[in-house]
Amino acid sequence: MREEKLTWMAEELDRICGVLKRNMERYGTDFPSACATGGKYRIKKNDDWTNGFWTGMLWMAYLHTGDEAFKTLALKNTDSFKQRLDDHFVLDHHDIGFLYSPSVVAAYRITGDEGQRDLAVRAADVLAARFQEKGGFIQAWGKSGDPKEYRLIIDSLLNLPLLYTAAEITGEARYREMAQRHYENVIRLIIREDGSTYHTYYFDPETGNPVKGVTHQGYSAQSAWSRGQSWGVYGIALGYRYNRKDTYKELFEHVTAYFLDHLPQNCIPYWDFTFTDGSDEPRDSSALAVTICGLLEMADCVSGKDREICISTARRLINPLIQLCSAKSPEESNGQLLHGVYGRKTPYNDCIDHGIDECNLWGDYYYVEALTRTGKMKGEGKI
Repeated sequence: MREEKLTWMAEELDRICGVLKRNMERYGTDFPSACATGGKYRIKKNDDWTNGFWTGMLWMAYLHTGDEAFKTLALKNTDSFKQRLDDHFVLDHHDIGFLYSPSVVAAYRITGDEGQRDLAVRAADVLAARFQEKGGFIQAWGKSGDPKEYRLIIDSLLNLPLLYTAAEITGEARYREMAQRHYENVIRLIIREDGSTYHTYYFDPETGNPVKGVTHQGYSAQSAWSRGQSWGVYGIALGYRYNRKDTYKELFEHVTAYFLDHLPQNCIPYWDFTFTDGSDEPRDSSALAVTICGLLEMADCVSGKDREICISTARRLINPLIQLCSAKSPEESNGQLLHGVYGRKTPYNDCIDHGIDECNLWGDYYYVEALTRTGKMKGEGKI
């Protein structure tokens, strides 16, 4: 049975690589939009926080198939990431890691090219420039130091590996120290006693003191936005990889347990954990894909029973994604993972409705990563 499941996942990866190959012809050196509209991605320039996920999928497809066409286009993509740094184009946010880790850092890891190494460090410098000494955190959005945007968000945990990479390849400890200070503040402030998480947390720009936890994309300030919870699962596991503290492992277990305990019967989470079975609110498949990757990240860092639990849970959860959310035909979508949500407006948040019940680039990317890592068991598929 285990071998059958792994074969099934390999076949799904083969299918996905075929879709990516067709999409390469459509996008050329441009990029898919952040989310699909009516099942189809629009064609855009490198101007959003999600573009790295497209290039990251090309790298994973290259590693899976050995097809040089994926590598060739991925490297062409990095030219536009260089230009984006040169122009500081739409980079006043913390998602520099989402942009440059799957694209440029992956290019450096795979090819060893020193030019890609230098680009990765330059990108890390852009992220580091957003670090606020008053409060000890990386500001999420807006011009650095803007008092109206003096806050962090839970998504930031997935951007920190870019700083750890810069510390590794330059030998400069300041990148690591900055990442660690930010990480400590995130887990101190954003994780609630029951293991649920705030989306975002404000600081006083004058004193640096923490002020309040609120939401931007969750149902309300006190609810648990499912994708935010999944960023917590994966992000805390990454923190444990870089700093093997027992308290981090305990937090991972606590936050993951909340996510798992609030899944509906079919395991595809609603976009916010306020909603349960029987609700007609949309699901967010991307949250499950991210959580699976977080489980596999932790599996790489632990041994024995803890490792077995992480792997078996990831395998159990990936089956509903394949069965219920995989885009099986080009007529259905030119994406990979159906039933995601970008943003959902409520009376208690400042979001807008968009990308509802659609594919989105991060969902596609983490779905491919989850398949790759689950199939390989030991996480060799992670870039």
